[in-house]
Amino acid sequence: MKNIDLHEQSSNLDNDDSQFTKMVDKALSRRDFMKSSGALGMGAFLAMSPLSQAIAGSHKKTNHSNLLAFNAISASTADSVIVPEGYSAKPLISWGDPLFVDAPEFDSSGKAPASSQERQFGDNTDGMHFFAINNDRAVMAVNNEYINPEYLFHHEGKSMTADDVKKGQAAHGVSVFEVAKEGNSWKVDKAGKLNRRITANTEMEMTGPATGHDLLKTKADPAGKTILGTFNNCANGMTPWGTYLTCEENFHGYFGAPDGTEVTAEQKRYGIKPSDKRYQWSKFDSRFDFSKNPNEPHRFGWVVEIDPMNPTSVPKKRSALGRFKHENAALMINSDGHVVVYLGDDERGEHLYKFVSKGKYNPENQKANRELLEEGTLFVAKFSMDTDDGKGQGEWLELTHGKNGLTKENGFSDQATVMIYARQAASVVGATTMDRPEWVAIHPNNKTVFCTLTNNKHRGKKQGQYVGGPNPRAKNNYGQIVRWQPANNDHTAITFEWDLYVLAGNPTVHKDAYAGSKNITAENMFNSPDGIGFDGAGRLWILTDGKYSNKDDFAGMGNNQMLCGDPETGEIKRFMTAPIACEVTGLTFSGDQKTLFVGIQHPGERKANSHFPGGGDSKPRSTIMMITKDDGSSFAV
Repeated sequence: MKNIDLHEQSSNLDNDDSQFTKMVDKALSRRDFMKSSGALGMGAFLAMSPLSQAIAGSHKKTNHSNLLAFNAISASTADSVIVPEGYSAKPLISWGDPLFVDAPEFDSSGKAPASSQERQFGDNTDGMHFFAINNDRAVMAVNNEYINPEYLFHHEGKSMTADDVKKGQAAHGVSVFEVAKEGNSWKVDKAGKLNRRITANTEMEMTGPATGHDLLKTKADPAGKTILGTFNNCANGMTPWGTYLTCEENFHGYFGAPDGTEVTAEQKRYGIKPSDKRYQWSKFDSRFDFSKNPNEPHRFGWVVEIDPMNPTSVPKKRSALGRFKHENAALMINSDGHVVVYLGDDERGEHLYKFVSKGKYNPENQKANRELLEEGTLFVAKFSMDTDDGKGQGEWLELTHGKNGLTKENGFSDQATVMIYARQAASVVGATTMDRPEWVAIHPNNKTVFCTLTNNKHRGKKQGQYVGGPNPRAKNNYGQIVRWQPANNDHTAITFEWDLYVLAGNPTVHKDAYAGSKNITAENMFNSPDGIGFDGAGRLWILTDGKYSNKDDFAGMGNNQMLCGDPETGEIKRFMTAPIACEVTGLTFSGDQKTLFVGIQHPGERKANSHFPGGGDSKPRSTIMMITKDDGSSFAV
């Protein structure tokens, strides 16, 4: 195997706190110098490099005095959603709400059968997208990532039955439903003809190089082409041909086996192990017992393409995009017509990927475009690690069988094996280990790419997780956002320039690198950036999934939150605070950009004292919130 990072000499920083602090302080002092010398100011490291010029040029028509023209709010520990003066927030839909006219209402007792959940909005809302039909109607496609047994079942998951497992499986997947305009807001239409639940038992088609491979064949599917279900659907993407991309993340937690079952190296790399205490699917559904069905885990960890406008369509798992713990899929059409998809693998020490389609997008033939994710080339990122000023270069390493060591001798018999074991392939070619690469977002104007690196307690401790480059802090508990621009603005290019938009931190507790970058203050501090996305005006929306203890390293940060950033100046302001013990995740805008939809996931997790959104003594429920301006204007101005 090749070295995992570009420069192993960076490892000498791992246990040298003073040298490490000097390195980051140098980067931050350079940022001050650029600000005083009239460069881009806070949040920019690259002086007038091509990356900086692209960012600056895209904002020539933007009035930056108005880009963040709202009064920032304070951190909060309240059990509610708080937004600035001049804005309002209200629920659209919560876990358990009916999606069909004949579906039952939410039953807070936890005793409702699986058949009820199959026709209700799933649990733990995450990535989502608004597909406009016309000015007054749309379809929402929403991920339902996982469940909280302490709330889904009256016994809190302690006395599981076969029907309980089916109920849990029905609470996963994707909810597709129509919404109708209601004044300055929207409401769910339970009579919508496009309403649909996609669960852990919905039939799906495998496509791409892994189709029919021996590693995908099971007793129930000897052809290796038809897969039941999708689950742990984290974030998402959308295509210009009108389909929804849902991403399978922590699929490993749904598999189990009898104690003592041998775990292979390939299974271990993806987290597969005998223990199945949380969901207990393997005890009641044999396909999740990998001692009986060792190939079943290979059928998950993919990007799934769904047609939200056809409720009878079969979702397609796109194996050309690789198998790992997908966070989201940020798709764009390159200037030459190739489709480019950026992908993060959300685990500490894993990697960033890029897919480039073989075919080209044709706006005159949307039917043909639906096969563009069927075939292409997957790459993985390698960042310069010998930099000490928060910027550098990088390259994309090709994950193609027969190249870069991906040979039969190294365990890869064909291209299907490379895709099924994409993590191992990334290690072989020498990709950079990252601090939990999560959401990727592409600026709507200059096409600069941003990625949240949420945190990494293993940085500087585990083999291969060296301190340096885009991951400049050991034991990183705050996270950062990296951004890059490809050579010549060509997203199929092999090389790119990168810098750090922000290092999250706590300047009220720390005075070193853990205070964060200079655009972090006591008024806007946060930890663990997770979801990100842009509105039509180019604002960067940052959603957090971090520690909400409000003490020690996280003192003063309060509950999780949503912030808004200016990509040029680096200014960041807190826009929303969320309820107790929740994650803020998933965002999309209405077609007119007048409504911002944002997800509140797992309020009151682990039985924390939340009763959101119902209040009183009600059971906490994951909920999609709608945020609008009181004057009815658009976010895209």
